[in-house]
Amino acid sequence: MSTRVLLKRMRESNFFVVGLTVALLIVLAVVFASAITGFDPRANSLPEKFTPPDWLFKGLGGHVFGTDQLGRDVFSRLLYGGKASLTIAFWVVLLQIVIGSVLGIVSGYFGGAVDACIMRSCDIMLSLPNLILAIAIMAVLGASMFNLIFVLTITGWVQFTKVTRNDVMIVKSREFVHASKALGGRSFYIMFRQIFPNVTTNIIISASQRVGMTILLESSLSFLNLGVPPPEPSWGNMIAAGRQYLTICPWMALAPGVALMLAVLGFNFLGDGLRDVLDPKRS
Repeated sequence: MSTRVLLKRMRESNFFVVGLTVALLIVLAVVFASAITGFDPRANSLPEKFTPPDWLFKGLGGHVFGTDQLGRDVFSRLLYGGKASLTIAFWVVLLQIVIGSVLGIVSGYFGGAVDACIMRSCDIMLSLPNLILAIAIMAVLGASMFNLIFVLTITGWVQFTKVTRNDVMIVKSREFVHASKALGGRSFYIMFRQIFPNVTTNIIISASQRVGMTILLESSLSFLNLGVPPPEPSWGNMIAAGRQYLTICPWMALAPGVALMLAVLGFNFLGDGLRDVLDPKRS
C-alpha cells in the first residue's frame, strides 16, 4: 500500500481521526503533566479540602477541577494518574504482543502437537474471566505496579496468540515460504524474518484496542484497592475515593470518570479506524 493511499484512508476514516485526536491529546496531557499543572498530586492541604472547581476564575493557575477530601488538587492527580494508567497499559500491551506473537508464530508454523498444546492453553485462559483471575492473583501478590503489570500481562496474551496463529497459517502456505524451505532456510529465519512482517497488521489493530481495555482493567483493580497503591494517583482509586462524596463534591469522581471514558473510547475508535485504514480487502 502506497503512502498516498494510506494517508487518504486515514483522512476518510472518521473513527481513525477522532480516535487518534483523542489518544494524542490524552498522551500529550499526561506526558507534559508537570508543565501543565504546578500542584503536587500527593501534597495534602486540609484547609483547602473540598474546594470547588475554579478554572473559570483562575484558569490553570488554580484548582481546575477542585480538591479532594485531603485538599489535593484533582486536576494534577488526574494528569499524573493518567500517566500511571497509560504507562501500565503500554508496558502490558507490549509484553502481551511479545508473548502472544511468539507463541502464535510457533503454533501456526509448526502445527501438530505444538499447535494443540498452545491452543489448549489458550482455551484454558479464555475459560477464566480476566477480571476475576486478576483480582485473585492481586489479592495473593499484593498491590504494586510491578504485580499489576505482571497480572494484566498473563491474563491478556491469548488474543494476540490466536490472531497471530491464524495469520501465520495463511502466510506459511505461500510460495516464498516454500521456496525458503526448499533452499534450506532455518525455521527461526523463516518465522521471524519472512512470515512475521506479513502478519503485523492485525497485531497493530489488536494492540490499539487492547490499550483501552487494559486501562479499564487497571482502573477496575485500582478501584478495588488492588491496583496502583495510594497515595499514588490512579483514575480507579480516584473514582473509588470520590464515590463517598458524590452528593457534596461530585467533581472528585466525575473528572477521573470522564477521563477514563474518553481514554477507552479514544483507543477503541483508533483500533476501529486502523482496521479501516489497513484492511487490504477494502476497495
